[in-house]
Amino acid sequence: MVTAYVMIKANTGDADRLRDEIEAVEGVLEAHIVAGDVDLIAKVEVDSPAAVKDVAATHIQGIDGVGSTQTYIAMD
Repeated sequence: MVTAYVMIKANTGDADRLRDEIEAVEGVLEAHIVAGDVDLIAKVEVDSPAAVKDVAATHIQGIDGVGSTQTYIAMD
């Protein structure tokens, strides 16, 4: 299994709705609204690095209200 964390910047006022939509994406274990440089962090667990790309670049970035993402793959 590959674990990754996706940092998400949301459009103003969309964080609560986005959390629910992001958590509904297959492969996303949990999503949290956070304070700091990003608005949400999603924990992803999938079978391969290619699947991480699919979750982050296709599914999460495809949600209306997502401004941008950065993805970090866990090394341990």
